[in-house]
Amino acid sequence: MLLYAFRSAGTLLLFLLLGLPLAQAQQARRLINRLAPGLDGKSARRILRVSVTDEAAFRQWLTRHPWAQAQPEPGHARLWRVRGLAAAELAECPAAEFVEAADRTARPERQLNGADFTANKVTTTHARYPQVTGQGLTVSVKESPLDINDIDFKGRLVSPDPQAQLLSSHSTTMATLIAGGGNSSPNGKGAAWRARIAQSSYDNLLPDDGAKLAGQGVSVQNHSYGVNVENFYGLEARAYDQQATQYPTLLHVFSSGNSGSLVAPAGPYAGLAATANLTGEFKNSKNSLSVGATDALGQVAALSSRGPAADGRVKPELVAFGDGGTSDAAALVSGVSLLAQHAYQQQRGALPSAALVKAVLINTADDTGRPNVDFVAGYGQVDALGAVQTMLEGRFVEGVARQGEGTGFLLTIPAGTRRVKVTLTWNDPAAAANAASTLVNDLDLTMGNGQIWRPWTLSAFPHLDSLDQPARRRPNHRDNVEQITVDNPAAGDWSIRVQGYRLGQGSQPYSIAYELESGLTWVHPSKARNLRAAESVLLRWQWAGPATTARLEYKPVGQTSWSVINPALDLTQQTFRWTAPATTEAAQFRLLNGTNATVSDTFMVDRPLALNVGYNCPDETLLTWRRVPGATQYQVYVLGATHLEPFRLLPDTSLVLTAAEAAARYYAVAPVVQGRVGERGSTLNVTQPEYGCYIRSFLPRKLVSDTVRFDIVLGTTYRVQALVLERRTPDGSFVPVRTLQPVTATAFALPDEQPVVGRAEYRLRLQLTTSRTVYSQVEEVYFVPDASAIQVYPVPVPVGEPLQLIGPQDQELQVRLFDMAGRLLLERTTAVSSITTLETQGLRPGLYFLRIRVPGGREVTRRVVVQ
Repeated sequence: MLLYAFRSAGTLLLFLLLGLPLAQAQQARRLINRLAPGLDGKSARRILRVSVTDEAAFRQWLTRHPWAQAQPEPGHARLWRVRGLAAAELAECPAAEFVEAADRTARPERQLNGADFTANKVTTTHARYPQVTGQGLTVSVKESPLDINDIDFKGRLVSPDPQAQLLSSHSTTMATLIAGGGNSSPNGKGAAWRARIAQSSYDNLLPDDGAKLAGQGVSVQNHSYGVNVENFYGLEARAYDQQATQYPTLLHVFSSGNSGSLVAPAGPYAGLAATANLTGEFKNSKNSLSVGATDALGQVAALSSRGPAADGRVKPELVAFGDGGTSDAAALVSGVSLLAQHAYQQQRGALPSAALVKAVLINTADDTGRPNVDFVAGYGQVDALGAVQTMLEGRFVEGVARQGEGTGFLLTIPAGTRRVKVTLTWNDPAAAANAASTLVNDLDLTMGNGQIWRPWTLSAFPHLDSLDQPARRRPNHRDNVEQITVDNPAAGDWSIRVQGYRLGQGSQPYSIAYELESGLTWVHPSKARNLRAAESVLLRWQWAGPATTARLEYKPVGQTSWSVINPALDLTQQTFRWTAPATTEAAQFRLLNGTNATVSDTFMVDRPLALNVGYNCPDETLLTWRRVPGATQYQVYVLGATHLEPFRLLPDTSLVLTAAEAAARYYAVAPVVQGRVGERGSTLNVTQPEYGCYIRSFLPRKLVSDTVRFDIVLGTTYRVQALVLERRTPDGSFVPVRTLQPVTATAFALPDEQPVVGRAEYRLRLQLTTSRTVYSQVEEVYFVPDASAIQVYPVPVPVGEPLQLIGPQDQELQVRLFDMAGRLLLERTTAVSSITTLETQGLRPGLYFLRIRVPGGREVTRRVVVQ
């Protein structure tokens, strides 16, 4: 870090050694410090962004460079976009403060698929606090347009643009993870599943207009995208910090990036392996959250970008499960942030500050990686349950620090507490671009009960050995987040103090969250999400205690005895992989630790119940589903204004909808076993054309063949009395050629045993027990039993229109065309096909002869009339 702190002095010394006079050396140093690290100062091809001290002076300077194209950045005072000047030229302007590239392209940071909301206790939060849903809040998803027709967002999109082009599914996935309604299936349920969703474009890497975000009610904005690795505090990072001061309840959540193995190309940590590789200088902002990715067991993924920030601050602050990379992880944290905001709002009637939400999320995170804090996992794995409980239970304090003054409170710690954790955060004023140290207002957190405890602080010296050192207890004069933990604290009153160490810009509001850890808590399974029958699952619990074992047991509801799954489970592992039984039942787990028994929620073991559409006729629609062992009823759902709603509770496995009911379109079904609702399958649009009115498919097996056979698929046999295959006669009427009665299957084949040679049209007629008749579409078939049945049509053919030649299937034909005088006009060999097109362009009206030779030497002649 000292190397970076003295960078400007070292540059000055270099210029002096090169023989420049002191004044020129100082000027050269100032110009270099105005350029973003790694920016090519000579090329004039890039679009540059420049911050200026005096806009009038900058405009006047531009008049001396008429070839330059410049315009103000909309909504950002003293920021300009410039094309046609090299960065070094722009830096020479006396009004220029800092120059950086403005033409980097954002890209999504997602690679794989999958989501597991149990890893960060989101499903547990849904089970324990069903009233905390994000309802009434709004998240903004900043990237490419999302799918506005996705039913998981129904009725909750803010000002959707019907003309927006869906460029990729990434933004749709992010919005689903954050606030999906679970309408498509249980997998489509996001963290804050009732929140509204606004959209924004990541073509603009600067913050969106704050007034517009406020007008939309946005309290969290998700940024699951990145550019190349950038390790400096630039104009974008500065702008985000400025917006946080102006809109203190707005929280920005960034993915850290999927470049964990790369090196920073410039800045104090340049060249250090797998270090300081956040993908975007905007992610270096102080008042936002950057989020890395872990696997399902909490291990940080190799692809997850690491810190530190350019001035040595902790980045990323948090990690979360992200099977698809840090994009997924950031989206999940955005959703959890909304839950924390909603929990606070329910208690206080207003939104919390973003600083408080940060304090709560960081304080409740589960430690992973190196102890306490590091530059890979930050402060740990996000814990949705802990965050919501902290807000609901009021385990936080907010205050204002002043220079040289101390404020604080007393925290009473009960006996038996395994660990106490206290986190201080504040929205720090924006620093100068490319500042060696960006902390403006420096606060100090201490904790004591006679002995003084200080925050965990990392070494930021730019050497791998130093960056890998464990955190030490000492004053932190670099971060606007400070955390103190004490293991096995003595019971009694502890003093929590905040001191204004150095306030560069007046008084400073701050937020503190605290947590007292002890005991054992079940995490998964829960009543919010069932287990899939016969599938492997990670059981999860939370343990705050010494290394010990417990007996894991399982019991279906209604039985009296517990079955032992593992007699000595290591509680510190906090996960156990288990395969659920291949059955449908309600059940519970329990963990026995000595005489203490911790019992899970009652949950269901089952398979998703799929809904089928038997038929979709104009007047009614039939829904069916399989019978589930043990189910006494079935809950049918219909999509309402925003979410699935209970529609009808039935003892049977079918339901007939009226035309008005089918107009609601989206339905799903779940079994009810022992009074508990089981797993529903995917939601169906019951009006999709492929369901048809009884007839799903009626197609000839081959369009041209020496036999005529139709493959038939019905949606159901319900009320079907007879099925008739009919052929059209020359007078246009249809005659039956095959009848099937009774109809006992939904898939079969029907032949015409005595087809007519050449082209024929067929349809299917269903006779129902209600005396109603259902017809299929008409299908054509060409019956060509041998070469003598070769067909040519249309005859006559209009001048210039093509002829179609229908021959024996999979046979090559030699074709010659003659006029009335016997002159050969066309000769060709067709491909091995049953239908061949012959062009008639250039032929005059009249009579012509086609001579067609088939394999084996036989030749047939067909007359062709062109008119």
